[in-house]
Amino acid sequence: MALLVRHEDREYVVEAGGELQTDLGVLAIPPDTTPGDTLETHLGEEFSVRRLRAPDCFEHFERTGAPMLPRDIGLVMGETGASTGDRVLDVGTGTGVLAAYLAMAGATVLTYERDAEAAMVARENFAMAGVAERIEVREGDARRAIEDEQVAPVDVITLDTGDAPALAARADNLLVSGGCLAAYSPFVETTREIVKAAREELADVRAFDTIQRTLDIDDRGTRPSTRPVGHTGYLIVGRKA
Repeated sequence: MALLVRHEDREYVVEAGGELQTDLGVLAIPPDTTPGDTLETHLGEEFSVRRLRAPDCFEHFERTGAPMLPRDIGLVMGETGASTGDRVLDVGTGTGVLAAYLAMAGATVLTYERDAEAAMVARENFAMAGVAERIEVREGDARRAIEDEQVAPVDVITLDTGDAPALAARADNLLVSGGCLAAYSPFVETTREIVKAAREELADVRAFDTIQRTLDIDDRGTRPSTRPVGHTGYLIVGRKA
């Protein structure tokens, strides 16, 4: 079981029954450790134990690229309703943060990654997070697998890949009735192509600019931060009739 152990402003992901070596001393994690416990290193430094949650995956997964931010993942999950019992086709595994969120929400995920090294790292990340049994990582081209009918219809499709327009054009055949598509793109030009392709296949296709502003809160009062607006990308969603 993967656990999060925390000491003040530092934290680590560990396995119950394992050992963590730090400059604060060696921390032994008993096999029966549970969230809420307090453990001490051999030097007497205390660590609190927490259950690993999806946002911790964003912080602690080994990265092979820039993962989707939790706020954007929240939009994906909010717009698709992905949850327990859903089957998800995720194209563009990358670091694996989105797939981990989906699996922790109870979905079963089939994810495709072209890069063999990235796929290997993602599998290790999923094992660390305890969700490997809910996620199948396939190396290779999802488009070819779809053309060869190696992918059964799913409840949700998530796309974070350069060929998203071509995949969106096949959404009708890939989704069950009422199923949802969510495609993420960093570029507005690609967003337009995805929308055009999706509208040939699905109903209620919409696009969002994913922006989040932070608040400055101090003794003087509260106001939006004067730092640049936090744009990260574009999200396209649609649903099969």
